[in-house]
Amino acid sequence: MNITRLVTLADAAELAGAYDANREFLAPWEPVRDEEFYTEAGQRALLEVMLEGHARGTAVPRVILDDTGAIAGRIHLVDIVRGAFQSGNLGYWVSGAANGRGLATRAVGEIVRIAFDGLDLHRVQAATLVHNERSQRVLERNGFARYGLAPDYCKIAGRWQDHALFQAIREE
Repeated sequence: MNITRLVTLADAAELAGAYDANREFLAPWEPVRDEEFYTEAGQRALLEVMLEGHARGTAVPRVILDDTGAIAGRIHLVDIVRGAFQSGNLGYWVSGAANGRGLATRAVGEIVRIAFDGLDLHRVQAATLVHNERSQRVLERNGFARYGLAPDYCKIAGRWQDHALFQAIREE
C-alpha cells in the first residue's frame, strides 16, 4: 500500500494546517518561514510551483499519509537533472504526532523506488543537519550512504548550518 501520493492544489488547506500545527516541532529543522507560508494561499502558491516542476519532469512533490489517509507530512524529489547526471534531491518531514511510527522510512523507500524504477534516475541525494540522527537513520534504512560534509550548507532555523550529505545509487 502506498503511503504517499502526488500533491494536489486541494491539499493546500490541510498542508497549511499541518505546517501551522507543527511550527515549533519543525522549527529546528527548517528555514525560517514568513507568515504567508502557513496560510492556504501560501501553500497553494508553493504547490503550484511544485506541480509545474512535476509537469516539466524536474520535481516529484508528494504528501505522506497516515493510516487514516490524513496528511502526516511531505516528501519531494526536486532539482531532477537528466543527461549524464540522472539525479534528484530528496527532502521530507513528518508531523510531530506521527513521528516515530516508521512513516518517514516507508515514504523515503517509496520515493526511492519511484526515482529508480519509475524515473530511471541513477542517484538520489539528501542532506541533513549534522545532529539530525533520526533523519540520518531513515536514510540509512533506505540504502543511503553518507559521503560528505557541507559546511554552512543551508540556512536553517535562522543560521547557516553544516549538513551531512547522503546518496543512494541505483544498482545497475
